[in-house]
Amino acid sequence: MAKLSNEELLDALTSVRYPRARMRRLAMDAALGYAALDFNNLKITFESLPILLGALLLGPVDGMAIGVVGTLIYQLIRYGVSATTLLWILPYALCGLLAGWVAERSSFRLSPWKSTVVIMGCELMVTLLNTVTMYIDSKMYGYYFPGFIMGGLALRLVICVTKGAVFSAVLPQLTATVGRQKN
Repeated sequence: MAKLSNEELLDALTSVRYPRARMRRLAMDAALGYAALDFNNLKITFESLPILLGALLLGPVDGMAIGVVGTLIYQLIRYGVSATTLLWILPYALCGLLAGWVAERSSFRLSPWKSTVVIMGCELMVTLLNTVTMYIDSKMYGYYFPGFIMGGLALRLVICVTKGAVFSAVLPQLTATVGRQKN
């Protein structure tokens, strides 16, 4: 059996299947969420990028874990705990679960077209679930008015499709590159 150098051992231990790499993705998710442009009923964020990356590389359990923990960290730092904290986490957890499930069912070999469908579907799901959560949150905390929720929906959907297109262009190459590095 060949002896590994310290550098080779560190590389092996920080591959995508080990906790240090997962923690980096969780931190990236929280940081990208925190760096969002937030305009009350409109938020532009790249928070789902590390969730999708982790899910497409590692599968549904890790994708969901990255979504839950990364978004929880972001929620705690930015807003603290409220009655709707779990509702804000749910869309990103489902995003990781769904993308990871499709990737795993495809043996982690998604065609560019299938990647685009999965990414766009996840982005749309997150946007719609966040809109429902915004409605519930606004009703619970007394800031609801119809224009607040529905008035920004069209713009949120445009942002959703734009992010989906950008992620669809970037993630297949990124997953291929990271996938090659982990082998």
